[in-house]
Formats: sequence, structure tokens, C-alpha cells
Amino acid sequence: MNRKTINTVIILGILSLLSVLTIQLFWIHKTNEAQRLTVQIQEREDSLNLKQFSERAHIALRDVLEQINTKDDISANLYGAVKQIRPNYFSVDIEEELHPYYLEQLLKREFDNQSLNQDFVYGIYDCYSDSIIFGNLIRYTKDSSYSVTNNDSVGKTSNQLKWKNDGHYFTVLFPNVSSSSIDVAKTDFYPWLYLVILLLLLFLFFVFTLNVILKQKRLSEVKTDFINNMTHELKTPISTIGLSSELLLRGDFKEDPDRLHRYAEIIYKENKRLENQVERVLNVAKLDREKLTLKKESCSIHDLILEAKESFDINQTDQGGEIELLLDATRETLMMDEVHITNVIYNLLDNAVKYCNTVPHIDIRTWDDAQFFYLTITDNGIGMKREDLKMIFDKFYRVPTGNLHDVKGFGLGLYYVKLIVEEHGGTIQVKSQPGKGTTFLLKFPLK
Repeated sequence: MNRKTINTVIILGILSLLSVLTIQLFWIHKTNEAQRLTVQIQEREDSLNLKQFSERAHIALRDVLEQINTKDDISANLYGAVKQIRPNYFSVDIEEELHPYYLEQLLKREFDNQSLNQDFVYGIYDCYSDSIIFGNLIRYTKDSSYSVTNNDSVGKTSNQLKWKNDGHYFTVLFPNVSSSSIDVAKTDFYPWLYLVILLLLLFLFFVFTLNVILKQKRLSEVKTDFINNMTHELKTPISTIGLSSELLLRGDFKEDPDRLHRYAEIIYKENKRLENQVERVLNVAKLDREKLTLKKESCSIHDLILEAKESFDINQTDQGGEIELLLDATRETLMMDEVHITNVIYNLLDNAVKYCNTVPHIDIRTWDDAQFFYLTITDNGIGMKREDLKMIFDKFYRVPTGNLHDVKGFGLGLYYVKLIVEEHGGTIQVKSQPGKGTTFLLKFPLK
């Protein structure tokens, strides 16, 4: 997958997000408009119903007042007597004798005549003290009848439940009548919350998809690089074997047996080299398919290091180079798989030699503390950039060396090293600077 394809995916993803955002904003706008229209209609209906209720309540209370009033000039006495304090609360002034039960019967009858099918509370007040002297809660039932559920005579006896025309008024409250309307702000909040959640999910899905695509692209590049490296690594010994075999077929070595032996030795070494390379690839593939089984035994890491140094000294006779040892660990005998740990040390030394432009100089140091055994291998090689350090333990990854193919390998060595170290319960860390060499730190638990 090339860069152009990834850019196309990113552009299409952004356009999709913008399209979804535009559509959702459009529908939210339409939804809000519909809600506002519904609220306006509901408010108008509520206002009309409340107005009609208020008019019927005024009529009923005036009729009650007319029946209580005994004076001839009724219209003059009733003018302004009924007052609406709140949409559901009325006050009525009266200048006549007032008996609460008679008032209650009149209220029930007139409210029923005006179809005011609501619970109501009436109270009789003293004008001078402005305190209630009697009150009742009247409930309306479905059978169109009223029932008294509360009786509060404020200490009065039945003989005292009658007041002269010395300044009283009564009030009527309809507790179930309300002028509240729909909460528009609360209903407007939910579409925006839905939009935010939807966009967040789409964004996370887009980021996840893009991350998968980039990982697949990187994996594809790594596999392509691995195939190129493997082709080059296998082609070299095959070519050498083919050339040596051709010389053997064409030449007559009866008088030069040493030359014959030299060509046969070349074929043997290159064949072993080819076999080792194929074996390394197959071993890593086997580690991926099956869980690694270690044969742990008590062994001295110092002995393994000394064996590795001896092999290094023999192989580096022509090229030069040296290993300096500083083995300070006091507890260097651990339960380990000797074969795999030896391979780990050889891999790290091999990398130190391959990635060095000068005469290799390698420092190996060991020490321990109460819990861990430490091993560091430091070289004077070309070093690595910070971005390479994050990926050197990935399978098939090789540090770029430009267009030159002067470093052999498949990119499996450090992947194998990390796998073996972690199987032993240890950890591996790396520090490096370009041009100043690299240090690998291996830490193994002592228990």
C-alpha cells in the first residue's frame, strides 16, 4: 500500500465525517424547529385552556357570591369582589353572614355547573388579622361528586361556625391547575449529546482504521525488505557453490590436488552457510507456531561469556578487534537454557562486529544486586537513531544502512534475543547514539 492510497483513505474518511456532521446538523436543526413549533402550539393551548378555566372560575365564584348576597344592589356589591391572585388562586370579598358548610355546598354546585372538575381548597380569613379561621380540602372523584377529606375549624365548635358581616373573605385554590410549560432547553440538549457521541465513535473508528492501515503498510514494507534480504543472502552462497562446481567440472586437478581441496572446501563452507541461513528462518517460524520449551539447568554465565570471547578471538584474527571483560558479578550461576543463552551472547557480539566501520572494540561487564544479575555489551559501532531503537526487536526489522548491502542478515537476531531473554523472566534494554556505539543491558532475576 503506497502513500497515495493512504492519503486517499484519509481524505475519504475526513469527507465521510464531514458528511455525517452536516447531515446530523441538518436533522438537529429540523428537530429543534419541530420541537419549538410543538412547544408554541402547546403553550397556546395551555394559555387558552387556562383562560377558559379562569373565566369559568370567575363566573362560578360570582354566582356563589350572588347567592350569598342579600342586598338589593347586587351588581354594585359584586363589582371587583372576585380577584384572581394567581392562575389557580382566587380571593373573594364578602359583607354578609357566612356559614362555612353553606359556602362549601355553593362552591361544589357552581363548580359542577361550570364543569370545573378539579380538587379545590377553600379557606375563610379574618380581614383584621389576615389569618385563616376555617378551611377544607375538597376532592373531585370520577363519579362527578365531591368528598371532604380535611376539616380544619381552627378550634371553633359547631355553634361558632357562623360569622357576622364584620369583615371576612374567602379564598379558593385549585392545587392541580398549573401554568408550567415544556422545558425547551432540556429537550434541545439530547440531540447535541447524540451528535457528540456519534462523532466520537466515528472518529475513534477512523483513527483505529487508519492505525491498522499504517501497521499493515509497515508490515508489508518489512516483509518486502525481508524477501529482498533473504534473496540476496541465499543468492551469494548459491552463486559461489555454482561457480566452484563449474570450475571442478571443467578443470583437471590430477596434478594440483591442493586446488581441488580448496574448491571442495569452498563448496562445503558455502553449503553450511546456506544451511544455517535456512535453519534460522525455520527456527523463528517454529517459535511463532509453538510455545518455546526451555531446558533450564544450572550454568555459569561467565563461562558462556569466556567461550564466546574465545570464538571471537579466533574468527577476528584477520580483521582484528578485541573484547574487554569486566566480570564483577558474585552470583553468576543461574538456572538457564545453556544453548539459547549462548546464542543470545553470540547474536549480540555478531551485531557488534557487523555494524562497525572500524576495528571492533567490545566491552562486556557483569554485576549483581540482591535481586538481579546484570549483563551489558557495549560496542564502538555505527550506532542507531532514536526512531530505530523502537523497532530493532521487531521481527524482520533491520537498521537501514543506505543503498549499500554490506550488512548481512534477515532481521531475526534481536527478535530472537528478546524472545529468549523474556522466556527466562528477564528484560533487555538498549541505548545508542549514531557514531558512538550501542549498549545492550540484559537483566535476569536471581531467584
